Formats: sequence, structure tokens, C-alpha cells
Amino acid sequence: MTDPRSQSTYQVRLGWGAQALTGLAKAGIVVVIDVLGASDKLAADAVALPHEPTVFLGTLRNASATAQAVYDEQVARGGRTAINLVLAGDAGAFAVEDYLAAGAIGDGLSARGLDHSAPDVAVATEGFRPLTRALKHLLSASASGLALAEEGRRDEVKHAAQLDADPEPTRVVVGDEED
Repeated sequence: MTDPRSQSTYQVRLGWGAQALTGLAKAGIVVVIDVLGASDKLAADAVALPHEPTVFLGTLRNASATAQAVYDEQVARGGRTAINLVLAGDAGAFAVEDYLAAGAIGDGLSARGLDHSAPDVAVATEGFRPLTRALKHLLSASASGLALAEEGRRDEVKHAAQLDADPEPTRVVVGDEED
């Protein structure tokens, strides 16, 4: 029997950190989500997976662009494609900002008809929708946001909280960090 934590019966899945890269069922598309950190290692590990998925970096700033790019990739493949949302977290632990970004991307995927989502994705999406107007506050009040503010980096948090400010998705390619 397949491990139910792999979420293999769903098209859109969600997991945390490096464990999600191998714990979730194999997917043709992986979106590494990191709002306030640096996810270069996690993104490189996703690109290096043996089944060579298409990898995007997702944030709040590019949530709609990422959802559109995922949809376009599925259309280009000519059929239903599994999508893993892999949240970087804060040193591998829960990070509210990444969960909200997963919800924003999940909402965008749902709006485009990609809505056969694991419960994990549904909870993130439904959590995001009513909290959209509070993103700046939630990010600045999060553990990661508070830590960055203490380092004098409050402007980075405000910048990261701008929903859909970046109209382009970020695709990770072999040999590059991003294009």
C-alpha cells in the first residue's frame, strides 16, 4: 500500500522541506515556496531529482504568475500533471509566510481549474483567502518577520508581503539558480 502521506491520489500536494522532495509522490512540477529565506539548496535538490521535474520558485510576490506558469506547463505537457508545493520553512520548521504563499498559489491553481488538491493544500488555500488583507501584518508578526526586524531588515519583510507584485514566475533550470 502506498504511504498516505505521499498524497499520491491528489494532483496538487503540499509538504515541508527536503523531506517533501522524497516523501511526496513523484510530480512533474515542483514549486519550492520560500517567502523570507533563501531556498537555493532546496531548489537545487528539486532540480536534481531523478525524474527531472520542472521547478519553480514561489512567493507571495509571484503567486499568480507561478500558478499561471504551472498551468501553462501542464497544458504544454498535454495532460494532467502532478504538482508538489514544497515549503522551505524556517530552518525546516513551520513558517506562516510560506504556508500563506502556498495558499495563494493553491488559490491561483484552483482558479485555473487545477483543484484536485490534497487536504493540506485545501487548508492552506482556505486559510489564505480570508487573510489576504492581513498579509503585511501577518508577515511582520511572524517568527521569521520578527527575527528579520530585529536584524534591521523590516523593509525586506514589507517587500515580501506584496501579493502579486512580480508579474513573472521564476523557473529553476539545471546549472542556474533561476532564470
